[in-house]
Amino acid sequence: MAIKFPAMLRQCIDDVIMTPKTGRRSYDELEKTEKTYIGTRVEIELRALLKLSKGDKLDLKILDSEVDVKNTMGSNWMIPTEAINHPCVLIAADEEYGICYLGLFVARLEYLTEGQNKDSKKSVSAAGFANIFWLLRDCPYPPNFWRTISAEVIKKIFVEDSGNRRVMALFREVQKRSIGRDVIEAVAQQPDFMRRIRSDNGKGTRDRLAREGIVLLSGSYDAELIAALGLPRCTGSEFVSYRPEAQSEKDAVARFGIILSNDE
Repeated sequence: MAIKFPAMLRQCIDDVIMTPKTGRRSYDELEKTEKTYIGTRVEIELRALLKLSKGDKLDLKILDSEVDVKNTMGSNWMIPTEAINHPCVLIAADEEYGICYLGLFVARLEYLTEGQNKDSKKSVSAAGFANIFWLLRDCPYPPNFWRTISAEVIKKIFVEDSGNRRVMALFREVQKRSIGRDVIEAVAQQPDFMRRIRSDNGKGTRDRLAREGIVLLSGSYDAELIAALGLPRCTGSEFVSYRPEAQSEKDAVARFGIILSNDE
């Protein structure tokens, strides 16, 4: 769960942000209805992850118990009247610090605030927090990529007028860091976005960056060279770029059949 749950949560959030289609790069740019939908998406994905069925009245069923799922991007959860005295799965994501939470909670009235919102929903009281059984607490989850690089770098990437040039700018500006397919898709903004990182008879990103002295490596095919250069480990769907400086690094790259130059 510590591996699968955070990755699922990241995907739910980024799928609503939809950077490739909208150009938006953070949760803060979402409309109110979209933020609400993230909760629904998390509920659906959690049910699939745990292989549980939907409840008759609440979000899912565990054994014979109706269980509600509550998700928040803030610091508390709003508990509806139909969930009172029922078990709840509490989920929270902190985009600023890149941590998430997963807890179990029985929504007893004595654990909730006396006040309620216009929909008659109550929140977990300060004392009620002591009655949350945490499955994951302060658990790291993948940050939104665009929150981790500067506005200046983002501008350099997206000022380019073609998918190929944007992908080149991405790997030129963000080196020694594993980058996934979702980020590449967001940058390329084209149907066959993976083509941008192939050699493509010398016209693709890989060969064009090599002519600038930058090596672009795939987690699927270049794991040995990635390790030899001391770069971050990449999964099969991730890539990393690097400009070798030391002669020993350039020799290692050459041994793997990659020719670098600085002609461009």
